[in-house]
Amino acid sequence: MKRIYLLINKIIETLLVLIFSLLVIDVVWQVVSRYVIGQSSSFTEEFARFSLIWLTVLGAAYINGQNEGHLSMDFLLSKLPPHKKASRQKVIQALMAVFAIIVMVIGGGNLVYTTLSLGQMSSAMQIPLGYVYAIVPACGLVIVFFSWYNIRNLNF
Repeated sequence: MKRIYLLINKIIETLLVLIFSLLVIDVVWQVVSRYVIGQSSSFTEEFARFSLIWLTVLGAAYINGQNEGHLSMDFLLSKLPPHKKASRQKVIQALMAVFAIIVMVIGGGNLVYTTLSLGQMSSAMQIPLGYVYAIVPACGLVIVFFSWYNIRNLNF
């Protein structure tokens, strides 16, 4: 289980670095092509938007796996004694998993299915939008796995 956890973390880290690097290159090219060459590229804005979507959703899944860096309001949680804090953290992780299943996996899966079945294409890059949105249910499954892993291993 730990090996799968570490492998998924490494894959997501690599993807995040790759996507961020491509995003930086894309935005720099957009600026250069617009102000130096005088003609902007048609795909750069759309690619930046799609890569930012992927970066955000993958980053949220990654931070959930780290279990110490995600945004939370833990004022009341920090006031609890250690034995109660662990049980509350389990409840929080379970609620995050339920949210990920309902909103990201089921809702995101329906979004992917709908956009692919309707044949919606991106305007500049001409790729199916379902491929862009596929990151949502995939990361939902990753969040469920990380929450389950955190509950089992008490990484709190």
